[in-house]
Amino acid sequence: MKLLSRFSFLCVLCVSVVNAFSLDREAFTLSHYDLNVRVEPGQQRFGVRGKIVLRNDSPTPEKIAVLQISSSLEWRSISTGGKMLQFVAQPYTSDIDHTGTLSEAIVTLPAPVAPKETVELEIAYEGVIVLDATRLTRINAPESAAQATDWDQISTKFTAVRGAGYVTWYPIATEAASLAEGNSLAERLGRWKEREFGSTMHLQIAVSAGEGDAPELLVNATSCPSSNEAQHQFVADCTYRSVGSVVPTFLIANYEVLDRAAIAVHFLRGHDASATNYIDAAGKSVPLINDWFGAPRTKAQTADLPNEASPPFESGPLLMTPLAGIDPKVAGLAAAHQLTHAAFSSLRPWINEGLAHFAQALYLEHQSGRQAALDYLAVHRSALNGKNKTKEKLVTPPTPDDATSNSLINTYDEELYRSKAMFVWWMLRDMLGDQALKKALASYHAEDDKEPSYMPRLIQAQTQKDLEWFFDDWVYRDHGLPDFKVASAFTRKLLPEGFMVTVTVENLGAAGAEVPVTVKYAGGEVTKRLVVRSKSTGVIRIEVTKQPEEIVVNDGSVPESDTTNNAFKIEASDAAK
Repeated sequence: MKLLSRFSFLCVLCVSVVNAFSLDREAFTLSHYDLNVRVEPGQQRFGVRGKIVLRNDSPTPEKIAVLQISSSLEWRSISTGGKMLQFVAQPYTSDIDHTGTLSEAIVTLPAPVAPKETVELEIAYEGVIVLDATRLTRINAPESAAQATDWDQISTKFTAVRGAGYVTWYPIATEAASLAEGNSLAERLGRWKEREFGSTMHLQIAVSAGEGDAPELLVNATSCPSSNEAQHQFVADCTYRSVGSVVPTFLIANYEVLDRAAIAVHFLRGHDASATNYIDAAGKSVPLINDWFGAPRTKAQTADLPNEASPPFESGPLLMTPLAGIDPKVAGLAAAHQLTHAAFSSLRPWINEGLAHFAQALYLEHQSGRQAALDYLAVHRSALNGKNKTKEKLVTPPTPDDATSNSLINTYDEELYRSKAMFVWWMLRDMLGDQALKKALASYHAEDDKEPSYMPRLIQAQTQKDLEWFFDDWVYRDHGLPDFKVASAFTRKLLPEGFMVTVTVENLGAAGAEVPVTVKYAGGEVTKRLVVRSKSTGVIRIEVTKQPEEIVVNDGSVPESDTTNNAFKIEASDAAK
């Protein structure tokens, strides 16, 4: 009998293991959250009661749902219609949470949910949220650097908790992600954000405060009025229109505030001068950002971080960054990026982040001239080049699969959707002009962006130029980078004076671009633009008033795999012809 019992237990265990491996963790999308959250900084505790709506986005009826929260939290109950549901809780290794592990509930629903149908669940879970950098230290990151990076925690001195991708304090459902596996975490998060773009969240968060404490609660929600409901407790009622486009985040700290029309800076005691520097730099950005991207849709918020080694974090209009000793130039760049997000939003990273970085280049140009912007672009060009070890890898086009997965419309690689996308916007500006690009941006509506060609069509509508080749090389596919060189130059003396220079530019790369070609002479230079498609040549004639001395293709506004062959010296004997 004991043998039979053990055999039966083994069979059940095997079936459970098989089911775990065959789970479709992404069958359901959490389309709505209605959560009551209680935060107790004194005990570092965190508790949630509420409701969630699950929508079956798989092609088949589903009776098993998967819900995941941080491993430092514990599931208490899951029910529907007042009836408790059976679920199995298990640890699930995933770096989508700072602990490196999720607490996963495998829930048996009362009946199969048909495709596109929904089911509402009542949930309860609680636990602690403490400083934990396990996911970073297990890939050998130094502990001090890991804790400065994964700074999320609840504590009496400072509370800051970011959402999915940092701390899974609200339920999600994804496959595992690993920081040790290239872009695994970015890809999983990106895919989850796509599914959750239309998901909404209503969040009522109550915070208990100690005797004499008067902390401030910051939440990066669309709207979030707060009030003191009882002694030693304050409550905020918050709404998120799109969980997929903003990482739900809350902070609790004894902040002081500098408030302006477009931005508010929340700073820690003793950081008054740094906060003033930041808000003054932001003020210089406001007219430029408004001119390009329109008036802000929400006020930008900047929150001070206590650890000066912590990297900044931005989600929606909220920027969390150490303010102590911040350089005014860095503050201006950060503010330009932040104010752009407050004015313009898109689910697509190449648009959302690319434009925010583009705005930083615009800010530098506005403050110090075009060369300052080109120098900033050069830093990002170096990052792009650093992704490839050799020139050959950059010149040779990627495989068809890589060209698709690494395209700007599909990639979750930050160097691509930030740095490369910034170059794309800068090149479009050079090709179209400021006014045409501003009109295209003004006509963009995130809710109408349902397919990849939406933004390119808006841009194309503002010009008579054929830009299909450009979007194919730079947005729809990843064809690598161009590589320009002056193949030849012919100089002819004009009557009564001047010279005509005929320049042939060769593009050795697999991506085409419209590139500036400059003829330099004693005391001046003349620049014209030339389209040179991939693996081809282009010819342009440039008239100058004096004997030409040098030709330079590309001023740094187009990212290249090799810039050492951009200059061409004109010999005196050739110039005299």
